[in-house]
Amino acid sequence: MVLGELRGSISRAIQSINKAIIVNDQVLIDCLNEISRALLQADVQFKLVRDVQANIKSIVDLHNLPAGHDKRKIIHQAVFKALCDMMDPGKPFFTPKKGKTSVIIFVGLQGSGKTTTCTKYAYYHQKKGWKPALVCADTFRAGAFDQLKQNATKANKIPFHGSYTETDPVKIAVEGVERFKKENRDLIIVDTSGRHKQEASLFEEMRQVCQATSPDLVVFVMDGSIGQAAFNQAQAFKQTVEVGAVIVTKMDGHAKGGGTLSA
Repeated sequence: MVLGELRGSISRAIQSINKAIIVNDQVLIDCLNEISRALLQADVQFKLVRDVQANIKSIVDLHNLPAGHDKRKIIHQAVFKALCDMMDPGKPFFTPKKGKTSVIIFVGLQGSGKTTTCTKYAYYHQKKGWKPALVCADTFRAGAFDQLKQNATKANKIPFHGSYTETDPVKIAVEGVERFKKENRDLIIVDTSGRHKQEASLFEEMRQVCQATSPDLVVFVMDGSIGQAAFNQAQAFKQTVEVGAVIVTKMDGHAKGGGTLSA
C-alpha cells in the first residue's frame, strides 16, 4: 500500500534525527534526502519534492537557534508543516449542511471508480444523518444506471434517479435534481460519464450538465494508479468545470499513488 510505505519511510527519516547524538547540518540533509527519496519513489512530482525540501530548510536554521530550543522538535514540526502545505489547496473547502440542499457532481476518467465512489459518499453521509440521493447522468457507458441502482439498493436503499431510454444526460441530471429537491433531500449526488481529456464532446457535455444543475461542489475522482499523468488530466477537467475537491481511488494497490499529488 503506497500510503503505508510512504508513512513508514518518512517515519524512519524522522527517527534518524532522534537517534543522532548531535543534530547538525549533515544530519538534517540526510533526513531531507531520505524524505525526498521516499516521495519520489511514490511518484510525487519532482517540483513538489523540491518545494517540500525548500520549505523545511526555510523554517529550520540550525545556526541561529536561540539557546535552549529543541532542534529535533523544530525539525519534526517543519517536516509536518511542509507535508501539510503540499496538500493544502489554500482556500476553505465546501462542507454540506444538514437540512439545506446541496448538489454535488462527480466527474472523472472512465474506470476511475466514480460510480462506486458516489455510492460510498452517499452512504457515508447517510450514516451521519444526511438524506442523500443519487442521480445517474451517465448515458455513455452501458450498464451505468444498473450499477448505480444496484449500489444504491445495497447501500441501505438510497433513493436514485436515472433512465433506460433518455439519452440526454443534461435532461436526466436536471430532472433528478429537481425531483430530489422536491423530496427534501439535502445531499443530491450526480454521477456523470467517465471521460478522457481528448474527448472534446464529452467534456462539453460535462460542462452543460454542470451549467444546468448549478452544483455546490464538483468532485474530480482520480485513479491513483495513473501516477503523474494525473496532472494533465486534472488540468483538462479544471479548465472545463470548477473542480472544488478531489477523491483519489485505488490507493491500496499501486506504488504510483503519490503522483496524484501533482494534480
